[in-house]
Amino acid sequence: MTTISYLSGIFGKFKFGSLVLSNSFRNPALVAKMGATLDSLTGGRFILGIGAGWNEREYTQYGYSFPPAAVRISELEEAVQIIRSMWSRDNVTFKGNYFNVKNAHCSPRPDLPPPIMIGGGGERLTLSVVARYADWWNLDWADLSTYKHKLDALKDHCSRLGRDPDDIVKTLLGAVVIADTDKEAQKIAEESRFQGSRYTFRSLARFIGTHETVMRQIQAFVDIGVEYFILVFLPVSNKDIPLLFSKEVIAEFR
Repeated sequence: MTTISYLSGIFGKFKFGSLVLSNSFRNPALVAKMGATLDSLTGGRFILGIGAGWNEREYTQYGYSFPPAAVRISELEEAVQIIRSMWSRDNVTFKGNYFNVKNAHCSPRPDLPPPIMIGGGGERLTLSVVARYADWWNLDWADLSTYKHKLDALKDHCSRLGRDPDDIVKTLLGAVVIADTDKEAQKIAEESRFQGSRYTFRSLARFIGTHETVMRQIQAFVDIGVEYFILVFLPVSNKDIPLLFSKEVIAEFR
């Protein structure tokens, strides 16, 4: 949230959001207040990305308890209800199994509540919460077939709830490797790793090749309904890659 505050002050034309906050790390009423203030200060440019949390090591490092996934997802479901309520009305009271607020007040209250983007792909529980409460949905590092499968599961939940799945904005987190040839891009992806991770980006990057190849790969996701892409560019040290992507790829989708 601090980083978003900093960047949104420098770049006044862009929207900024979190991908994604762990719900376990902050009280939802506090998140609602922080988000409303940030949205007001940025003129309505804030997107709240939030998820149930998953990284047990991170919880342990910072001293948070790490309950089972079903509990964390239930906590997320309650939290989103509190946040949305505080953004739309005064004196919110909510009694849940995990969170309780009484006459909670949020000032300034957003004129138009920021989008709530829920991250995750659990087909039984998480996507049910997405279908019920999310404005946006994010799935990370998914290939095309996986994204299609998860999207079908989300549509099933929406059908059960009587919600139009087209009301939910679909987003994807992925990595991009652009080079002069497809073979060179594949080599860069094979050699690139998350810091301290045994996984290469080859197993996670979805957009690898020349800019023409990358355009086709992105278009395949666009064709199934993905509207926003949150991208990591490799190699990270090469600052020309994002510029190349902007000039050669983004321009084609405008």
